[in-house]
Amino acid sequence: MTVASPPSSALYDVPGPKAAARHRMYGWIALLAIAALLGWIVYMLFHTDQFTYQKWMPFEYRGVQELLLRGLRNTLEAFGWTVLFALPFGALFAAGRLSDHRAVRWVSTVVVEFFRAMPVLVMIFFIFIALQVEPLWALVAGLTLYNGSVLAEVFRAGVLAVPKGQKEAAFALGMRKTQVMAYVLVPQANRAMLPAIISQLVVALKDTSLGFLITFEEFLHAGKLIATNLDYDLPFIPVVMVIAPVYIGMCLALSWLAHWLERRGRRSPKVRGGAPVAAADAPTGLPPEAGR
Repeated sequence: MTVASPPSSALYDVPGPKAAARHRMYGWIALLAIAALLGWIVYMLFHTDQFTYQKWMPFEYRGVQELLLRGLRNTLEAFGWTVLFALPFGALFAAGRLSDHRAVRWVSTVVVEFFRAMPVLVMIFFIFIALQVEPLWALVAGLTLYNGSVLAEVFRAGVLAVPKGQKEAAFALGMRKTQVMAYVLVPQANRAMLPAIISQLVVALKDTSLGFLITFEEFLHAGKLIATNLDYDLPFIPVVMVIAPVYIGMCLALSWLAHWLERRGRRSPKVRGGAPVAAADAPTGLPPEAGR
């Protein structure tokens, strides 16, 4: 009777008993260090009287609650408009950088590289002060130009990551370039692009906090008004402890959306194991011999 050997890896050796015990010891040491750090933080919060009733009292007032809710609504509004404009902006200039026409590629490259290199705060201030645009739209425009330019590079890199054989096979079936892009390259690139897209949207969500510098009443601006109020004994830490979990929750919601879209994309009939679209599934308008 043969004894099954333990599973092995091509990247590393399976740790033996001594190595496994050593790894467990390192894990316990790390957990103790993290617990000690968290304990010290909690101790300092109590030591500096951050949990006193006087500092948390402002959140009982209806006016303060309405201020925070209004700021959160404005943040979500700015983020929604940014996503609505940045995604088409990125797709348009990504297509321009992939164009066969040199002039279109050159113009698209200049636009993308310029706005990607320009600090987003400088763009927001320029649009708000020089162009005299309302705070909401100045913030949305600055975030759109920056994040749209980054997304253009994400889209372009995702399309170029698809093996060239996929595109060549689609052209051999008689597809036009727009059909190759829409039915072959983009569906296969979506899975690779999705994590980077969601990461950039998280950046856009957090960058909406720059709106308080141009007097836009977003969530962080509302917290700043409460934290700097002398009547409430400057409750800076309580405000951070209220606002931070909300931002973290919104970012986690975007991550959950990314995982949901990824699972949904795996069941999509357009991409089956990375193979190009079959001739029977090809769009109409192809020559009859394309399916032979």
